[in-house]
Formats: sequence, structure tokens, C-alpha cells
Amino acid sequence: MSLLDEEGNQDESLESKTLSAEDQVKDHSTGTRVVAGQIFLESGKSDSQSENEENFHSQEEEKENSLEELNSLEMSNLLNKDLEEAEIQSPVLTAIGGTADGEPCHFPFLFMEKEYAECTADGREDGRLWCATTYDYKKDQKWGFCESEEQSNKRRQMQEAEDVYQIGMKILNESSKKAQKKVAYQYLLKAADMNHTKAMEKVSYALLFGDYLKQNIQSSKELFEKLTEEGSPKGQMALGFLYASGLGVNSSQAKALVYYTFGALGGNLIAHMILGYRYWAGIGVLQSCESALTHYRLVANHVASDISLTGGTVVQRIRLADEVENPGMASGMLEEDLIQYYQFLAEKGDVQAQVGLGQLHLHGGRGVEQNHQRAFEYFNQAANAGNSHAMAFLGKMYSEGSDVVPQSNETALQYFKKAADMGNPVGQSGLGMAYLYGRGVPVNYELALKYFQKAAEQGWVDGQLQLGSMYYNGIGVKKDYKQALKYFNLASQGGHILAFYNLAQMHATGTGVMRSCHTAVELFKNVCERGRWSERLMTAYNSYKDGDSNSAVVQYLLLAEQGYEVAQSNAAFILDQKEASIVGENETYPRALLHWNRAASQGYTVARIKLGDYHFYGFGTDVDYETAFIHYRLASEQQHSAQAMFNLGYMHEKGLGIKQDIHLAKRFYDMAAEASPDAQVPVFLALCKLGVIYSLQYIREINVREVFSHIDMDQLLGPEWDLYLMTIIALLLGTIIAYRQRQHQAIPRPAGLRPAVPQQEPPPEHQPPQ
Repeated sequence: MSLLDEEGNQDESLESKTLSAEDQVKDHSTGTRVVAGQIFLESGKSDSQSENEENFHSQEEEKENSLEELNSLEMSNLLNKDLEEAEIQSPVLTAIGGTADGEPCHFPFLFMEKEYAECTADGREDGRLWCATTYDYKKDQKWGFCESEEQSNKRRQMQEAEDVYQIGMKILNESSKKAQKKVAYQYLLKAADMNHTKAMEKVSYALLFGDYLKQNIQSSKELFEKLTEEGSPKGQMALGFLYASGLGVNSSQAKALVYYTFGALGGNLIAHMILGYRYWAGIGVLQSCESALTHYRLVANHVASDISLTGGTVVQRIRLADEVENPGMASGMLEEDLIQYYQFLAEKGDVQAQVGLGQLHLHGGRGVEQNHQRAFEYFNQAANAGNSHAMAFLGKMYSEGSDVVPQSNETALQYFKKAADMGNPVGQSGLGMAYLYGRGVPVNYELALKYFQKAAEQGWVDGQLQLGSMYYNGIGVKKDYKQALKYFNLASQGGHILAFYNLAQMHATGTGVMRSCHTAVELFKNVCERGRWSERLMTAYNSYKDGDSNSAVVQYLLLAEQGYEVAQSNAAFILDQKEASIVGENETYPRALLHWNRAASQGYTVARIKLGDYHFYGFGTDVDYETAFIHYRLASEQQHSAQAMFNLGYMHEKGLGIKQDIHLAKRFYDMAAEASPDAQVPVFLALCKLGVIYSLQYIREINVREVFSHIDMDQLLGPEWDLYLMTIIALLLGTIIAYRQRQHQAIPRPAGLRPAVPQQEPPPEHQPPQ
């Protein structure tokens, strides 16, 4: 399934959403606050205000006011936005032609007993917009056009394009069938031909990745260039990607950086993420932790704000190299037969199967698509059977609300109470959220704290996260950053995305810990990689499994630009196997080397060994044994790789890139055998070979005649050693003679008889039937 399927109602997917200018210029350099378990940076506070906040936990009323302020933050932002828009005055329109050419339009004006506050096409068959220049059109007959004929034609053309685009999007969003989605993209293609910007963005990405349209890099490039001229941040980011990867154009990191920068200035989150990674790794720019922090934090703020109570979709990271090397190793994907087996168990009333399938459909992943309807049905069946876990998850679904489950605090509260009474940590955490934010019950911080503590004691990550947030803000307890850090760390060990986000904010601002830009960037990067664009990882994997390596490699290359180590190694693997025809044969190894290098820099052992192999054999670079030795040594020391240790043993044995040393070679071979059971057989063979080489080398280095001349047999075996030797030789000779005589002794047979010759059986096809 393509990620473009998900994009109908949410532009924060692959192409990303655009930030407003106001969002980009906010100063995030001062204090912080937590909303729904997320720490958000506070702006524009003076030092005195910060000092006052340190004492805010001392009075209960101030805590309540603080929480109410947090809950009403979204509403106040909307009101402020409305006020700002109200202050903006509309430009004065001047009538063109008609009976009042050059006179200003009068709004509102009366026409056919109806008031109009803007230009209208009512009363005209050609659809041109017009206005009256006095209030009563019928009385004064003063009117003029609001647009020229050329403008009118252009507007109607764009309206037609918008209609076609909406039809295409409706089909795309409402259908799950591939054939229907292809029909939808035909509508989008038609709208794109009519210069509809959003349609061009959709079509250009579909052409780039081969989603429901035949992959055509050149056509997508032309559309991206057109979008860039129109100032589209999505087009600018994509054009930067083409120049960075050298697809359809000559590779130019300088041009890529320019387009990425313009895309980021336009508010494109993918462009921000790419720039964050480039500044973090020093790709095409000077390495700058603070610049990386700025870009990653901006993206992380939006990813964290999109996280719901039920959590986000599961990010499935499958390495193609590992699948090939270890075909029996579980990739995390559930086989279709196994899913059907669980469905069979669920239908038969197996409660555990119902809860498991409910969770799979709620979050998606492991080869199962996200489906809230199926999740609700499975949870409902298990809850009716008395399962507390299912009750708690039903409470989460009702608390969050969706197209399938209407939002209801009262229903959520009932399920949370039932689950909590049975000691379920998910229900306890949900009940704590209800008391913390007053969802269906009055706000009660003490009860919220109590339930979060109960959930945290059972290791439930949501309880740990919310407990950390309460300690961070001093809500219901004394403000304690060390306790907040403790619970955020516990929640992060459970993989909670908001725990990573909160820890990143604390390290970025030095709150409760020593400020560490490097740690903050790594944590923010982790958060950013959980955004909705991560769904492209599974889309790329499915494309590869379907045999479309060209589509897969382009998708992996874009994700690699965003800093996904899995995508970097997978792109390098496809290039290494020479399975992508869109990349020239002479360019495959150099490009693979580039991405192996980036993946190795992020700690992937196989990539580090591959770098050693490429320099050892001269793939995509000159043969360089010394550099190969360095990469193998890094893999050996940092990741304790048995393969790297074996390679180091071989290089010491042969003296490649290092001085020949048989003793060190044996040491590395032994280390490889200890590091992995799989290495024991090749290590045994290598040691046997090494033993032969060592023996030959020893014999070569000594003089045999000189050795024998120094041997004193009388001293070694005694004065009668020659008698002992003759006796041994005689015994050996007698044994041989006796053995030969016994072997040649013939068995007598009666005369005239010959040994019976067995009859040959006819071939099977000629045997008579029995």
C-alpha cells in the first residue's frame, strides 16, 4: 500500500505540511511547559516571570489556574488568529467596464433583494464576477466587472481544475482498491495539466516513486521545476533531493543545499529534517550541532503535537541485508497464514487473540494495516468477555475519538474505571488522565497522581510519562526535575515517543541535567523519524518485495536524505546488488559506498564491514588495504563483529595493509570463533591452513642436516638404541608377512562347479504386473 493513499486529508505525510511564517519565527529559547505529556517551549518570558514560576507549586490554586491555561491554549490561539485576520482590511476593488468604470465597488450591495458582501456571478450566464458601485443596484443601475476577461477565463479554468482535483481526491480517499486509485490519479493528472498546484505536487511525487503512475523521473523533474518557479516548498525540497541523489540531473550538493534551504524557509518539514541531518553529520555543510538542533526541534514539535492518546502508527524498520544474510530471522512481519490463524482463534472466542489483533489494528504495523473499525470490534468482543486490557483500550479509543468511535469522555471514563478496578495499568493511566484534565470528572491532581503512580509501578509507559510531566510542572506535587528525568527515562525505555521528546527538551535547555546539544539532537532525531513520513519505509519495502527495485531505491534514497539509517543501508544494498536500472552501472558502487558510509556512521555493523570490503576489493574506489583494515578494526572494536575479526586475522596472515604476523592472525581467528558460533567452522579451517603455513615456514627457516648433526642418540635413547630399533623393525616386518599370507590363502571349491551368476532383473517398465 502506498503512503500516498494516506495523504488525502493530511499533508503532513511524505510531502509534509507547510508552516506559517508565525510558527517559524517564534522564539523557542526560554522556558518550557508540558501539555498532555509533551513539553513545549515557552516564549517571551522575562527573568522575573521565570523566577515566579519556580514558586508556582507552593499554592494549589495557582496549579489549577496553570492547568486551565494549558487546556485553553489552543482556544486562545484560535481567537488571536481571528482577531489578527479581522484587523487585515480587504483591498478596495475598482469596477472595470459596465456603467461605472473606474468607480470603487460598494460592499454590501443589494441585488434581487439579496445583499452581497463580495463580487458575484449571479445574473450572468458567462460566469464573470461583477459588483455594484452603489448600495441599491436596481435603483441606480451602477455596476462594473471585478476582473478582466482574461482574469475571468483564468479563474474559471482554475475552478474547473479545482473541481477535477477534488473528484480525484475523493476517489483516492474513499477507495482502498488499486484500480480505483489509478483512476483517481488520472483525475489528478488532468488537474495537473491545468496547472493546479496541489495536483501537480501529488502527480510529481507519484511519477517520482511510481505510485499508481508509471515511474518517470524526467517528467517528475519537469513538474518539480515548474512548482519551484511558483514557489512551492514541496517542489523545492523534491528538486533538492534530485540534485542530491543525481536522479535525472547531474549531482550537485551545492544546488541541493540551496533548494533544501528554500524549501525549509517555505515551511516544508521534510526539508527541515534533511537540513537537520546534514548539519548533524556535516554533509555538504560545516558540522554544526546547534543548527541541527534548530531544524530537528522544529520538526519534532510538530511530530509530538500530532501524537494522540492511543499513540501513533508503528514504524517498521526492515533491513534488506539482514533478511538475505539471515533468511530465518524474523523481520517483525506477521505471515498471512499466522494472521488468519489468530483471526480464527478470535472468532472462536480466544480473548488473548482478540486483544492482540485489536492492538495490531489500532496501531498498524507488522504487515497489518491500521483499521480502527476492526480494532474496536476485537476490543469489544474481549471486553464483553471481561478482559480488562480490552476495556482500557476501548476507553482510550473513546477518549481520543475517531471516524469510527465518537469521542465521549463519559463512556471512556466508564471503561477506564472498570479496567482500573481490575488492576489494569492502562485503565489506571487513563483514569489519571481524566482526573488530570477534568475529562468527565472534576480536576483532582491527587487522584491523578495516585493512578499514574499505580500504572508506573506496573511499568506502563503512559503512567511513567504523565508522572514525569507532573513532577516537571509541579502539578499535584513539588516540582522535581530529577524525578521528572527518572520517569521520562523509564518511559523512553518503553519506546514512548513523547518521552524521547521531553528528554530532548530537557537536554536542549539544560533543565534538570547538564545541557547537551549532542544528546538533544539524537533524541529529537529519534522523534522526527517517528513522523508520518516514516510509513514510506514500508511502502518502499513492499515495492522491493513486488520486484520494483527502481521505485524502492528512489523511496529509500529520499528517506536516506532524511537521516534514516535503515533507508541508507537498504538503498546501498539495492545498489550493491545492481538491481536498480535507473542508476548507471558505473555509478552503482560509488553511490552504494556513499550510503554504506552514512549508515556506518550511525553505528550499523554490516555497513562498516561493507566499507572494509569495498576498499579491500576496490569497489567504487581504489584498492586500499590500510583503509579496509581501519574499517574492519572499527567494526571489531566497537560492535564486536566476528566477520570483522576473521577479516583482520586474514589480513594479518597475508600481511595486507599491516605487517604480516601469524601470531596476531591466530589471535583474531580465535576471537572470531568466541564472538560467534557460526564462525567456528571457517575459523577451524583457517587455523588448519595457518598451522601448515607455520610448519612450512619453520622448516624453511631451519637447517635439517644441522639439526640431525646435533642430535646424540646415545644420550636420547640410551647406549643400546640400535638394538631397540632393529627389534622394532623385525616385529613390523613379521607382522606384514603374516598379514599378507592370510590375505592370499585360497578357499577350496568342488571341481566342475562355478559360482552362480545372479539373473538380472528386467527394468521396472518391463516387469510383469503382479
